[in-house]
Amino acid sequence: MECRSPLLSISTHSHWFLASTRFPQFYSLPLPVPFKYLSPFPSTLNATTTPKPLSLIARFSATAMDNPKGQESPSVLDEEAFALPSKLLQEFTSMSTIDKAWLFKPDTHIGGNASTQGMFCVSQPNLLANKRRKFILSSTISKQSDSGSVEFEWAPFPVEMTGVSVMVPSPSASKLLIVRNPESGEGTPSCFEIWTSSRLEKEFHIPQSKHASVYTDGWFEGISWNSDETHIAYVAEEPSPPKPAFNDLGYKKGGSDDKDYGTWKGQGDWEEGWGETYAGKRQPALFVMNITSGEVQAVKGIDKSLSVGQVVWAPSNEGSAQYLVFVGWSFETRKLGIKYCYNRPCAVYAVKAPHKSKANETEIQSVEDVQAFNLTRTISSAFFPRFSPDGKFLIFLSARSCVDSGAHSATNSLHRIDWPRDVEPYQSAKVHDVIPVVLCAEDGSFPGLYCSSILSDPWLSDGYTLIIPSIWHSSQVLLSVNVLSGDTLRITPADSNFSWSLLTLDGNNILAVSSSPVDVPQVKYGTIVKKAADSNDWSWSDVSNPIFKCSDQVRSLLSSRMFSVMKISVKDASESTTKGASKPYESIFVSSKTKKSDTCDPLIVVLHGGPHSVSLSGFSKPLAFLSSLGYSLLIVNYRGSLGFGEEALQSLPGKIGSQDVNDVLTAIDHVVNLGLASPSKIALLGGSHGGFLTTHLIGQAPEKFVAAAARNPVCNLGLMVGTTDIPDWCFVETYGTSGRNRFTEAPSAEDLALFYTKSPISHLSKVRTPTLFLLGAQDLRVPITTGLQYARALKEKGVQVKVIVFPNDTHGIERPQSDFESFLNIGVWFNKYCK
Repeated sequence: MECRSPLLSISTHSHWFLASTRFPQFYSLPLPVPFKYLSPFPSTLNATTTPKPLSLIARFSATAMDNPKGQESPSVLDEEAFALPSKLLQEFTSMSTIDKAWLFKPDTHIGGNASTQGMFCVSQPNLLANKRRKFILSSTISKQSDSGSVEFEWAPFPVEMTGVSVMVPSPSASKLLIVRNPESGEGTPSCFEIWTSSRLEKEFHIPQSKHASVYTDGWFEGISWNSDETHIAYVAEEPSPPKPAFNDLGYKKGGSDDKDYGTWKGQGDWEEGWGETYAGKRQPALFVMNITSGEVQAVKGIDKSLSVGQVVWAPSNEGSAQYLVFVGWSFETRKLGIKYCYNRPCAVYAVKAPHKSKANETEIQSVEDVQAFNLTRTISSAFFPRFSPDGKFLIFLSARSCVDSGAHSATNSLHRIDWPRDVEPYQSAKVHDVIPVVLCAEDGSFPGLYCSSILSDPWLSDGYTLIIPSIWHSSQVLLSVNVLSGDTLRITPADSNFSWSLLTLDGNNILAVSSSPVDVPQVKYGTIVKKAADSNDWSWSDVSNPIFKCSDQVRSLLSSRMFSVMKISVKDASESTTKGASKPYESIFVSSKTKKSDTCDPLIVVLHGGPHSVSLSGFSKPLAFLSSLGYSLLIVNYRGSLGFGEEALQSLPGKIGSQDVNDVLTAIDHVVNLGLASPSKIALLGGSHGGFLTTHLIGQAPEKFVAAAARNPVCNLGLMVGTTDIPDWCFVETYGTSGRNRFTEAPSAEDLALFYTKSPISHLSKVRTPTLFLLGAQDLRVPITTGLQYARALKEKGVQVKVIVFPNDTHGIERPQSDFESFLNIGVWFNKYCK
């Protein structure tokens, strides 16, 4: 329940905590930039739009004193309480982040030294427009041949972009594809632009009769150039089926068009989507565009029951057909929510790409000749396919442990298929294990693969070493993987608790970002250092850059804070059924470097969602803001979190509301016993399953907490199961793995009774903690009714409650204005009760 798992995590809803994933548009401004700073591609000038005013948000509060009957009444805004925190939050919010990066090799050298051109896609919240502002910043990377040092020379100014949904350079970097999806209006075409280094070469407008918007969501999304850069394969929404038309005489044969004012269009059959964030999106399908003619063809031979994504071109063989490789998701009676849910069965497929005959007419092919076939029949999950540079093998990730157990996220595995070069690909390809699922790692050893993304070109020059990010306990690290032998090495510093995200590769070098809860992100350049004849080490140097600049105030506040990662021993470890479940879990502790006399700063306990997610030791703007207000943070990775092995993760399903609650209480007692926190000044903050824990804790330990804030919390499983896009989650987390077989759309009285006892609402009578609720009205994952029911019930009891509803937000509450107002209110709420 979080931004990278099914139910929202406060720690990862922000792009800063995970390199996702997780958050595109082109408007550009031509500037007098020196030639050496120019991006490899030009851009176009567009007028800026008029900023929109902040949206009106429904706010209600009730207190035992001013509203004893719990009736909702508009709250009175305390301007003094909001003024200073608001200014500080703005300082953090305005910081930029890198979304993507590309490096291009020019044909020339600068001053006799090798150079590379870098293009960085950077974003920054635009609060007035309630969007993310996107811009491109270019850099020249020079490598000194004598010293081996690397210098980045940045363009003096970024170039702002708008209207662009996605951009993808061609393999040779001689062309750039820019896709502009329609922002509004049915019937508006998608625009494809092909740019070269000097101009816009081609522009094509694809009517919605061919397909609707191109998928750019990071999951179904797939855009791939073929090797000779003449065709582009991509995933887009299928065109809308014709809808029935009616006039004053009833049904109208032949339909109607938009200009026929004597008729209206009916709704037609309802089409089920893939849940949270996919509302209104049509079935993803596969298309190929010829960039010379602009012709678009739907790829034939794919079963209509498959939703497709992540397409890549297979290596081309002279004289043989060209193949596309893609991921397909099937469904049975309904499409369950897929966002952050890796437990949906999927497979890697191959299909022949559409092509033309010499007469420029489509060749006639039999159904059997174009039928897509499953390459991974022997495994229940396969995604993110990537071909080796020489085309000899195909690697892919698998979440089979999720599919087999029902947990929405779990330990990944990595696999390889040897790709035939001189024969047609075949369905019975042997799947080789490269990295198996790790059940329980020895102390200090590789805990298993937890990877949510792979670069489009993730290979070192040897062609078999893969560079990927992975979660390692409470940090994200970078790994090198020999996909032939399976040897896996951590290449980021083992003596650091910082988290790392992968930007791109520069030959055998790596461009990455490193950060901590109290250190703003820093661009790093990694190079291989020969350690011995048969082994290498990695050296990481700081890259001076203008992207992560922050104000003097922010830098000063962060410099006064420190963090550590604590091992927390399991209480009653003897009750654990597996070795992995009895091993210590972790908490990230953020505090002031100086202790004020004998007092401790108030403590905010931060709880991630999922529950099978993790809070990473990377920089989070919202959490850094709360820390800078004068709070210590205890960020708990309770058992069931990612990054600690499969046995520890699988110990939680069936025990939610008890094991996870006890782990949090044990972590709190740990820091209190160390004298790092005062037991009388503890607050709770969590989203989704973290909100489930927050509302559980204020009921199970009502004397322990002085304030709480819950973002889209799970408060009543019995209410949630009938309205959520992931009802199977309720069964699995309540019953354990057996719940995947008990799942039904019609829960029994026994099911509903158990859901109630597992839910926070069963402890509501004991709650007395003032609680702030932040709810997204468009949330399909944890529908708003569950939070509102719980908040209203607290008001009936006279508990101090404040509810803020964001009308246009989904589960993540990620829109810039909503994100800002959410954390501002959290800060003010905690100041009111903790200071």
